[in-house]
Amino acid sequence: MDMNGKELLKLLKNNGWQEVRIEGSHHVMRKDNQTLIVPVHGSKSVKKGLLNAILKEAGLK
Repeated sequence: MDMNGKELLKLLKNNGWQEVRIEGSHHVMRKDNQTLIVPVHGSKSVKKGLLNAILKEAGLK
């Protein structure tokens, strides 16, 4: 699965995650007591390992 940062943010928001703040190109997402950091670098794809780790942490994989 190939996904850029903006698409990943949209997926997380649709699953109940809220954007708390943005620090440069890193978007901090929060749901309950969990925090995720999502890199958004324009239209560049999030690398496979990082994408899988974020999805796993978010409970989407």
